[in-house]
Formats: sequence, C-alpha cells, structure tokens
Amino acid sequence: MQTFIDLSWPITDLMPVYPGDEQPRLLKVNNLLQDGFNNFRLSTTMHTGTHIDGPMHLTHSEKFLNEILLEQCIGRGCILNAAGKKSVTLTTEYELAVQPQSIVLLYTTMSRLFGQKEYFTEYPTVSSELAQLFIEREVKMVCMDSPSPDHHPFEIHKMLLENNILIAENLTNIEKLFFVRKFEVIALPLNIYADSSPARIVARTLE
Repeated sequence: MQTFIDLSWPITDLMPVYPGDEQPRLLKVNNLLQDGFNNFRLSTTMHTGTHIDGPMHLTHSEKFLNEILLEQCIGRGCILNAAGKKSVTLTTEYELAVQPQSIVLLYTTMSRLFGQKEYFTEYPTVSSELAQLFIEREVKMVCMDSPSPDHHPFEIHKMLLENNILIAENLTNIEKLFFVRKFEVIALPLNIYADSSPARIVARTLE
C-alpha cells in the first residue's frame, strides 16, 4: 500500500526565515460571519519555509522556475545520512547511494532546530567534491533539512544551479524514510514567474 510522507513545513504567520529575509505575513482578511466568506492574504518572499531554488536565483539564467520541466521535480529518491557532520564530504557510501537522475535527500538533523538561531548559523555545508558527484550523476534536485548547502559566497549553490540541479531547502521528516527501501519524491513549486518558490514536497513510498 502506498503512503505519503510530508517533508514540508507549514507556512505560518511570521515563521522563521533566513537572516535578512523579510518575514511572511499570513492574515485572515475576511470572516464568514461578517463578510459571508473566509479569505486569507499571504505576503512572502520566495525563500520562506520549504522552498525550491531555481537557476535564476544565483546565476545569470533567465529561466523562471515555472519554466523548468515538471519531470525535474519528480523522481526516485535516495537519502544521504549526514547526521552530526559539520562538512558533508564525498564518501563511498554516498557514491553507492546516489543514482543517475535521482532526487537526493540530505539528512543533517537540523530540522529539530528550526526556528532557533542556531538553525541558520550552524548548519553543515556540502563539499565541492560531493557537489561534483551530484553533477556527474545528473541528479534532478538536492533537498536538505537545513537552510542552505553552503555559506556566502554560495559557491555550491552556483555549482549545482549552473548544472541545472535544483536545490530544495528547509525540509523536515526525512528520518521517516530511513526504513523505506524505495520511494519517489514529488517536489512541486508554484506555477510562478520567479527565481524560486515555496513548495509542497512529499515522498511517496513505492513498496
């Protein structure tokens, strides 16, 4: 029986954001009893909560995220366990796990700190050697339970995005997939003309 595991944080009013980003506002602007209907207004940047970075974010690409083929947002998933690591470097284990055209989930345990200052300052970074493996395997997307694969000047971001590898940040619940042998990741951004987008990312078990 297929099951779905939600890997996304819910969007809430004034939810935590990367330092320097504008906090989102989610407000109820109409009420059923007073106005005859309920309605909410959301004001947010594209990098709030669980979201996908597209090539336009940090490269000279002129392709909006909604111009990326949907096939790149859906694919067989694999997990790289990086719990406790300060730097996520290339290992034989990772080489065996990463399959061509897959979607990689990087598990760092940082999601347990979501909303705390340390979440945005003490996350592990991805090495250029591991990023090169992702490029060689032509993975579709790298997803992580942390705010970024790197720090300023964001060279790993640029390496991946310049090679058409999307980056999904601020995931949660990846550990629920540890004992799932085969699963598919569905990571759909909004149909929006922007560099990046909030996303609902789920895993679908295949057996």
